[in-house]
Amino acid sequence: MSERLIRFFAILALVALAFYAGFKTASQGSKLPGADPAKHSKTRIDTLLPKIITQAAQLDHASFTDVIRGATGHSILPVNQNLETDREIVQALRETLDETLRRMNAQDSPVLGLARINEASRFFEDTLRELLNAHPDFACAVPTNAQGETQRAGYPDLRLVHKKSNRIVYLDPKLFDEKSQNSSLRTFYFEPKTRTNKVLDDAHHLLVGFAHDGNDGAWKFRNWHLVDLSRFKINFKAEFQAGNKDLYRPELVIISSGED
Repeated sequence: MSERLIRFFAILALVALAFYAGFKTASQGSKLPGADPAKHSKTRIDTLLPKIITQAAQLDHASFTDVIRGATGHSILPVNQNLETDREIVQALRETLDETLRRMNAQDSPVLGLARINEASRFFEDTLRELLNAHPDFACAVPTNAQGETQRAGYPDLRLVHKKSNRIVYLDPKLFDEKSQNSSLRTFYFEPKTRTNKVLDDAHHLLVGFAHDGNDGAWKFRNWHLVDLSRFKINFKAEFQAGNKDLYRPELVIISSGED
């Protein structure tokens, strides 16, 4: 494992340790005479955060291959079109992606009239899965996670099997405005998990980006790009998160509309 990847997981461990220490201290604080659990938790986090911030900056442009190997124990197989199996996979995907583009631009396209482009993603996924399953040499499904449960959320979206070779391909479709192709805003993320990890094989990891014209509700899809993620570089961002359930707890709300 590379030195950069070792640092990556050290940072994750520091984050986990910070929260574990804080929650454990908070839960046991009433049992410790004279202890102030909130103060102790804050001290631990204050100590760890500068290390996390400093080390996270060193993980810019990390190899996605290293990240997948370290997070899942599996390898990303580069596409080599000098090999017959890889050529067959790429050719089948080329035909499938062309047909998907044609269907999504047709007058009866299921994505026309949708309020947001994000709502169109599932139609692309479903069409790709349908077309690939219709091919005699392939089987395509939504991946199962480490618990054996089918899971649509999270990377990757589709798992493709080349029947003749048993080669696995993880395929992740994306939609993007053609004007944003050179944007640096985040459009891809991978969150290391244990129970809900969906990368369970050594496999090709391919992303297909469908470019659209940005015409809301009446999109035209211009082209597609098939990307080999074996040479992909990814950045790491340490962040604290919360959902609405955490934000709008009754004990936190000062006042709401309609209240006297």
